[in-house]
Amino acid sequence: MLEKLAAVEARYEELNRLMAEPQVATNPDLLREYGQEAAELEELVQVYRRFCDVRDQLAETRTMLDDGLDDDMLALVEQEIDDLERQEAELTDQLQWLLLPKDPNDEKNVIVEIRAGTGGDEAGLFAADLLRMYLRYAEMQGWKTQVLSSHPTGIGGFKEVIFELQGRGAYSHLKFESGVHRVQRVPETEASGRIHTSTATVAVLPEMEEVEVQIDPNDIRFDVFRSQGAGGQSVNTTDSAVRLTHIPTGMVVTCQDERSQLQNRLRAMAILRSRLYEMEQQRLVEEQGASRRSQVGSGERSEKIRTYNFPQNRITDHRIGFTTHRLESVLEGGLEELIQALAEADQAARLKEMATV
Repeated sequence: MLEKLAAVEARYEELNRLMAEPQVATNPDLLREYGQEAAELEELVQVYRRFCDVRDQLAETRTMLDDGLDDDMLALVEQEIDDLERQEAELTDQLQWLLLPKDPNDEKNVIVEIRAGTGGDEAGLFAADLLRMYLRYAEMQGWKTQVLSSHPTGIGGFKEVIFELQGRGAYSHLKFESGVHRVQRVPETEASGRIHTSTATVAVLPEMEEVEVQIDPNDIRFDVFRSQGAGGQSVNTTDSAVRLTHIPTGMVVTCQDERSQLQNRLRAMAILRSRLYEMEQQRLVEEQGASRRSQVGSGERSEKIRTYNFPQNRITDHRIGFTTHRLESVLEGGLEELIQALAEADQAARLKEMATV
């Protein structure tokens, strides 16, 4: 590991020298390329340098044990050694995490799809709660949000809603949210006060550019129709809504929330690209076998991942056995504790897998 880190530090220093050269400083494309690479290495290099400093201090302090110290000085030196050994262990763990291969999609924007599952009207209301939760979280992160497609139920819920979150690292924050979310509560429509169980399915897809997922235009069938609002009321007097069918897979995407047919078509194509990419990723996961599927966020989309229990004010993530009694705060967008726990569990699983290779 240390050899690899030394090579990374050498490359980082080389990049900084290159960016200072006149022929690079006057070339915006090259300067941007080198600058981006240096920025990606910076945190790792800084931690590695702190590790080297601590290791050198530890070696120097240990030599003091041979100096015939009195009891008081010996106790101080031993305490210093304990502190430095603790720092060395913490920095070693941090370096191992930073050396893990990065998900190439981590910095991408995301397209999130929420669909009501079992539970009738209550499932649709729960889908609306999840939408609000993610939009509030995005607002806290300073991200831009836009609803791409929605099918409301008419009582404040959604059969399906698809939205985009634009912000640096959006996918890295939300990629573990895909799966079946379950709610246990007394529905507003339940007169007898019985607790019902309902579900909604969430899919978090990295937004893909055209150059990343290429689609043959001959594989696409476009249909246009008039946009409809809640209750079937026409909200547009032109055929601006778009239904896109990907013939090879039978995948259908409908967009009608934009007033322009062109805008709806662009939104539908963005959703299709992300869905096709996700389909290919799931196929690769299946080929890689059970060890990969056991990692956080890499299982089947039908997997029940989380329960929101209102009577006990409890949220439990079943993949990592994590429970918090901050249900109201989480539904108001306070997802950070859950997101951090899932990220740490994923890092631990990948470290374990790397150690067994």
